[in-house]
Amino acid sequence: MTQAPSRRISLGFAFRALRHRKYRLFFAGQAVSLIGTWITRVAIGWLVYRLTESAFMLGLVSFVGMVPTFLLTPLGGVVADRWSRHRVLLCTQGILMMTSLALAYFALRGTIAVPHVIVLGALQGLCNAFDIPARQAFVVDMVEGRADLSSAIAMNSMVFNSARLIGPSIAGVLIVLFGEGLCFLIDGVSFLAVVAALLGMRVASPEPRTEPTRVLHELREGLAAGFGFAPIRAILLLMALTSLVGMPYAVLMPVFADRVLHGNAMTLGFLMAASGVGALGGALLLAMRESVLGLGRIIAGGAAVFGVALIVFGLSRSLWISLPVLIVMGFAMMMQNAASNTIVQTIVDDDKRGRVMGFFAMAFMGTMPFGSLVAGGLARRIGAPATVILGGSLCVLAALLFARMLPRLRVLVRPIYAARGILPPLPEGVGSTAALLPPARE
Repeated sequence: MTQAPSRRISLGFAFRALRHRKYRLFFAGQAVSLIGTWITRVAIGWLVYRLTESAFMLGLVSFVGMVPTFLLTPLGGVVADRWSRHRVLLCTQGILMMTSLALAYFALRGTIAVPHVIVLGALQGLCNAFDIPARQAFVVDMVEGRADLSSAIAMNSMVFNSARLIGPSIAGVLIVLFGEGLCFLIDGVSFLAVVAALLGMRVASPEPRTEPTRVLHELREGLAAGFGFAPIRAILLLMALTSLVGMPYAVLMPVFADRVLHGNAMTLGFLMAASGVGALGGALLLAMRESVLGLGRIIAGGAAVFGVALIVFGLSRSLWISLPVLIVMGFAMMMQNAASNTIVQTIVDDDKRGRVMGFFAMAFMGTMPFGSLVAGGLARRIGAPATVILGGSLCVLAALLFARMLPRLRVLVRPIYAARGILPPLPEGVGSTAALLPPARE
């Protein structure tokens, strides 16, 4: 008799990825480094707003800093599939450390200006285009198989959002007492933790390719694996739309802290931290799940709740209403994002993982700069609250469309789950994602 698929939720499942030494090292390094990253994110937003008092400039700086992620992450995915992801991460993390230290240098000297932020932000975006696909695909190298993959992905989200909770709170205090320069310096030093973690690992070199292939051909293969398979395509498109119209609320947060809620940098820190509290809760709940079954409904529900929370946040004029709404918003956002990541990493073939995760990063982070630029322009014309309300409404519509498609997507994913032991085997199973894709054109 075939055992029924498990959907259990237990705290015992949450931390099983820590059984793997390499993942423990990486988790500890990220826990330190990401706090510094979030300190810098808040400090950059407040610095630009202090220098310009312009919502449009907030959007422009975010656009310039993130547009390389949109343009180059597919190429970063090819690099992640071709070369050692471990070495790629060592290189990108080192460069990111130098950019943060450069920001600290100019800020502590009192000579920093918006052009410095734009140039160094663009360099960080260029590094992230190669760092993100390699980091996402490297998870499988650290946990050595899919059994603990969902735990590792959820724990990545947990450490990211723990830092998102701690970092902004620290940043708000540091900015008020010491200014933005110390924030950038702390971030630069914090990168040493993840670099030390990577150096402490022994990672086998990837097997050499027997037949060299062109980059363009590999990009086409990754595009077919990502957008030629309906379930992955639907997840990527929903992620891209919610990131485009919903996520720019974070760029406008200094405007809400100052003009809407009549606060200061510490208010901004509290707002960012509230969203982090909710996201941390969402990541913990997903980590406690034993199986990936049911994550499709979580994606649809998360996107819908995220949109509704955006609408309520845009209508709020009270800090004590905005804070709990941001907690709900962060929870829903994390449920959608982490569930999407888990499903994609579960069903994608290993030899295309880096490229597909490059497209995932492009959908999640690459569309944000365009949304930030549009949101900055709209906020100047119709106001930040109306801009956020419009974005939330579009997120709700997209979630409803995804929910309507969900039954058809399940039919396509079921053979892959059966082939990988997540569901009972089918009489005529399909062994890989590639078998469900349309034939490649010669």
